[in-house]
Amino acid sequence: MLDAPARRPEFFLTADEPSQSRTLRCDPMSVAVARRLVVAVLGRWELSEDLAERAELVVSELATNAIVHARTCGAPIRVAITRGEDDHIQVAVTDLDRRPLGPARTDPYAEGGRGLDLVAALSVRWGCERRRWGKRVWAELA
Repeated sequence: MLDAPARRPEFFLTADEPSQSRTLRCDPMSVAVARRLVVAVLGRWELSEDLAERAELVVSELATNAIVHARTCGAPIRVAITRGEDDHIQVAVTDLDRRPLGPARTDPYAEGGRGLDLVAALSVRWGCERRRWGKRVWAELA
């Protein structure tokens, strides 16, 4: 079942599990849902506001990339937040587009194309895992 963009984040949370994930529509409104989900989960885990703010920016970039660039005919995306050791977290967005990530724009006056640079700056490490059915882009934050 897809989460409707209008749902409140507290309805997302099922338990104090070390991982939470949700399937969202391939719709620009889902970016806001992904942000609220990350903030709610990190709040539930009682992690720092600074970490939550950075994770919110990261998931916003990853979800936007999946929605705008993945050519999946409106297939849903999957957002996952996983808590690791020492309060490290991993934020990941999965889509059904099998194409690898494209190169960032190099035009300094371009309006877009810097999202993955922002992800790299805010995270300890990040990457893209190709799957048989799509790809998973993730970032680890501390």
